[in-house]
Amino acid sequence: QVQLVESGGGLVQPGGSLRLSCAASGSIFSINAMSWYRQAPGKERELVASIRSGGSTYYTDSVKGRFTISRDNAKNTMYLQMNSLKPEDTAVYYCHAEAITTARVWNNYWGQGTQVTVSS
Repeated sequence: QVQLVESGGGLVQPGGSLRLSCAASGSIFSINAMSWYRQAPGKERELVASIRSGGSTYYTDSVKGRFTISRDNAKNTMYLQMNSLKPEDTAVYYCHAEAITTARVWNNYWGQGTQVTVSS
């Protein structure tokens, strides 16, 4: 199994910055894509950004130019640098990974989520 643990959420004023981290551990053989999703109250979970093992990235339009996704493959850790935060960025942010275990089983994994609140 693979475990994902997020950290770095919190309360920040509009225009501020936060950096989220997602550390993967367990029986990892390899990790392909890693992604950040978010879910605001009363809304569906949405893909925010993703990064493949080779480094290619995707961002949803609403965060382009403000958020930066990165990963350290040696540490099995992914980051999301969030700048110029807006109240509409308020949500629970979830880490997601497509991973192959040491038993050569491919599966999707989710973290427990970290709350990001943007408010004055």
